[in-house]
Amino acid sequence: MQTVDFVVFPGVSVMELGVTAVFELANCLTGNEYYRMRFVSEAGGLVKTSAGVAIETETFIEDAVDTVIIGGGDVSIPPSAGMVTYIRRAADRSRRIASICTGAFVLAEAGLLDGRRASTHWYYARELQLRFPNVKVDADRIFSNDGAIWTSAGMTAGIDLALALIEDDLGAEVARIIARKLVVYHRRAGGQSQYSALLELEPKSDRIQLALDYAKRNLNTDLTVAALANAAHLSPRQFSRAFRTETGQSPAKAIEKLRVETARLMMEQSHHSIDVVARQTGFGDGDRMRRAFLRVFGQPPRVIRRNARAEVAGAQMPETHA
Repeated sequence: MQTVDFVVFPGVSVMELGVTAVFELANCLTGNEYYRMRFVSEAGGLVKTSAGVAIETETFIEDAVDTVIIGGGDVSIPPSAGMVTYIRRAADRSRRIASICTGAFVLAEAGLLDGRRASTHWYYARELQLRFPNVKVDADRIFSNDGAIWTSAGMTAGIDLALALIEDDLGAEVARIIARKLVVYHRRAGGQSQYSALLELEPKSDRIQLALDYAKRNLNTDLTVAALANAAHLSPRQFSRAFRTETGQSPAKAIEKLRVETARLMMEQSHHSIDVVARQTGFGDGDRMRRAFLRVFGQPPRVIRRNARAEVAGAQMPETHA
């Protein structure tokens, strides 16, 4: 039996406690209580969540535990000294520690993320990096795993992380069945983008939006700064300056993100060869597209296509009932 402690504190996001369903279903599928789940808090007793619903907890338990999971809350409220101490000690007495959403701030406060790669909700990624410069914040990943430390992005990404933990323990087939029962993807790659490139850019002016719309329609062409500036009705110099000011990115980086996002969808949803997808999305050849995929998603196109097809095949498998 593996003990999983969910750390609860006043104002913890109630939605993130939904990851318990993943472990609950794992117990059902294995036919025994493989995971023993506990809710723990500093003071014990009833703890009010973000939704106002109170949950019964045990006081912090200092025994050996397999997995410790901490959810997110208001990052403007620092964690208590007792919670930070508990998390530090948990690193020595547990096999792994995980955070969901802004729970990464607590791990960082405890010093557990220093020198490690970590994820959090994209909206708070910059703040996490500024407050804890020794953390290697990856703002784009659904979840990250660095040694014994696991961190996820937003609240629903906690489900992805929990499924990854289950797969690590019980294998891919168990994780796949749980995902089907929850009606979620079995494996969204850890490196999959949290949000679309266009949503991320959010230009403030119509002119820059015109350029991005033009780029989206013409990804298979040579999208030079001059071409984009012409679509925005600006000089190349004015366009480059305005684009970086409004989006925080260079035109080249933004266009690459648009291309890999479109190429990923084509890889997942079509039967076109890698070279055809590369040409249609402006990469020119498969090797150049592969390098871009590794930079953005951490996986090559073939792996992303294979995972997508496995998801489709899994979703079409009939459910079996005892």
